[in-house]
Amino acid sequence: MQIRPNTTQTHRGPTAVRRRRIQEGRPFPLGATWDGIGVNFAIFSANATKVELCLFDADGKTEVERIELPEYTNEIYHGYLRDVRPGQIYGYRVYGPYEPEAGHRFNPNKLLIDPYAKQLIGEVKWDHALFGYTIGHDDGDLSFDERDSAPFVPKCRVVDPAFTWGDERRPNVPWDRTIFYETHVKGFTMRHPKVDDRDRGKFAGLTTAEVIDYVRSLGVTSVELLPIHAFVDDSYLVEKGLRNYWGYNSIGFFAPDPRYLAGNSIAEFKELVSAFHHARLEVILDVVYNHTAEGNELGPTLSFKGIDNAAYYRLMPDQPRYYINDTGTGNTLNTSHPRVMQLVTDSLRYWAGEMRVDGFRFDLATILAREPTGFSEESSFLHATMQDPLLSEVKLIAEPWDVGPGGYQVGRFPPGWAEWNDGYRDTIRGFWRGDDGMIPAVAGKLSASADLFDKRGRKPWASVNFITAHDGFTLHDLVSYNDKHNEANGEDNRDGHSHNISYNYGAEGQTDDAEIVETRFRQLRNFFATLLFSRGTPMILAGDEFARTQGGNNNAYAQDNEIGWVDWKITAESRKLAEFVQKLIILRQSLAMLRRGTFLHGTFDEELGVKDVAWLKPDGEEFVDGDWADAEAKCFGVLLDGRAQETGIRRPGTDATMLMVMNAHFDVVNFTLPEAPGGKRWRCVIDTNLPDREELAPFEFGSAYMTTGRSFLVFILEPDDDADSEDARRSFAHVSEAFARSAGDRLRV
Repeated sequence: MQIRPNTTQTHRGPTAVRRRRIQEGRPFPLGATWDGIGVNFAIFSANATKVELCLFDADGKTEVERIELPEYTNEIYHGYLRDVRPGQIYGYRVYGPYEPEAGHRFNPNKLLIDPYAKQLIGEVKWDHALFGYTIGHDDGDLSFDERDSAPFVPKCRVVDPAFTWGDERRPNVPWDRTIFYETHVKGFTMRHPKVDDRDRGKFAGLTTAEVIDYVRSLGVTSVELLPIHAFVDDSYLVEKGLRNYWGYNSIGFFAPDPRYLAGNSIAEFKELVSAFHHARLEVILDVVYNHTAEGNELGPTLSFKGIDNAAYYRLMPDQPRYYINDTGTGNTLNTSHPRVMQLVTDSLRYWAGEMRVDGFRFDLATILAREPTGFSEESSFLHATMQDPLLSEVKLIAEPWDVGPGGYQVGRFPPGWAEWNDGYRDTIRGFWRGDDGMIPAVAGKLSASADLFDKRGRKPWASVNFITAHDGFTLHDLVSYNDKHNEANGEDNRDGHSHNISYNYGAEGQTDDAEIVETRFRQLRNFFATLLFSRGTPMILAGDEFARTQGGNNNAYAQDNEIGWVDWKITAESRKLAEFVQKLIILRQSLAMLRRGTFLHGTFDEELGVKDVAWLKPDGEEFVDGDWADAEAKCFGVLLDGRAQETGIRRPGTDATMLMVMNAHFDVVNFTLPEAPGGKRWRCVIDTNLPDREELAPFEFGSAYMTTGRSFLVFILEPDDDADSEDARRSFAHVSEAFARSAGDRLRV
């Protein structure tokens, strides 16, 4: 039996104040907006019959007034209160039909979070009262629950947006110089020795001078923060004593999560952005607009579900009681609805404008570009972001997949977008593990995956290359474990990916075997060198540069503890690794060849008489068709000719010519160094077997370099003395200066 409330009755609670106190207000902007005199409240619902504004005392525990919003304009309920000020705590109760089989789940007994709330206080306290239906009732989610959820749900706070930015300016780091550094607000600072106890795990912790100095000295340009939007700890995790550490469970798209505030002001986030910008570091937000924390039909009623379930979520067309679950989390946000699309774009503009962040990485971005017919490059979301004058100027990065039909869309996002390239990750992992037949695939990935991205004027930076990310093994664990070890997650090690393309080199986990340890660290250097000397945009997982471990846990989403937090007790060997990564970054930024806006195809330019790239066998000769099919080949060279065309203008390039040698074989391979036009010898810049080399060691053409098993080499061509090679000499000098500087720079850690 379906039970419905009598929506004409006044809900039990505080008596509504005299109607003359509230004015009509305006239907825009949505949310609670203070204008210096009072606050305008506006909330969208296409199917509600009445909306009540609930005001609470200063600590949010007692509801003191309940006021019906008097006006309904263009599906917006709105009203204005002159005597309300910033700091006022509030929520909503929304009336309408409770008809789950028709997609409607209104229940005024449930206090609801304003989707446009700029700040939340408190957290979800799991209780049966949070659910719109009565748990345990024979009718399941068709039943109707009359308990008040207010004691158990976060409340909204009216904010004062005023902030003095001073001389802060966006860094506006060019895409070709961008290096992402993915980290977690809490995890990066909880164990840092220089962060004050009060600030650990908070935005304020990231503004600690020593933290910023370290990130800046490493050389990365753009710090990508895991979700900071207000999110919910799943009930099943709380029951096990765990938390939703990563934060991919949003409930508010405008409010920073309260757990990251040391005080009670959202200005703390603005202070973080300002501090990073003054250090010439960009702030990128990982955002989750594909689903919310309300789950499926059996989930709680916290906000959207009770405001207008049929509008906010994608429901099954023939059974709107149930949710389309293209996210794997229970629900999917309905960005095909204009007001939901407005919610997403308003949120993005708020963070890019009011909060001044520099870009966004979109979790399961394929969802946002889905229309009822599936993923579409012509979707309203992609159109909206690309034409918006503010959003089109910030960095937009897609995680280009979801779990729905046709969900894998790497390379399908439009020009102007960058995309996570998981194919790069898997290919490079397989090569350095020593898998057979990997050279053709590696060649493609070193060239910025031209097969996927070289179209419609897209540039190599569109491929965001990474070896590790928050989801999966850390880089240390990638070379230390054959298998995942997720027992701490409480799911009997069933969670997390089993296909990690990892290798432990003789011992599972930590070991005192010196040979194994040396091999692992050389492999770490190989991974970093490959990542930073590939075309595309590199992304580093925070802590990988000093061999941070999660003990083999490759799914630490629930580990808000020492498993998930970065350990700043850095060993001498780990520090050397971090300094090696710093050196690689300095060299990458000095080598214009790696940052060119052209893809590599290996075609011969008859007009210039040069190939952009040549793929070499260990004997120094170029690959021919049959060589690519040699599955046992594990050592090859990449010759990048500085004379090749740099841009669309047909003229010879002026960059330094480079030779990279990659040997994934376990044993030494003698690699013959080829002759290169315009040069007199090669200078070795990087040898991952000799990471401490402090000179540009010379090697003659035709000499055989003993390439250590599992090692990566970079050589720069020393120009000859011909007067016509002035540009080449200048480029070589620039790299030489960068090499000298990298030998002197030291990390501030």
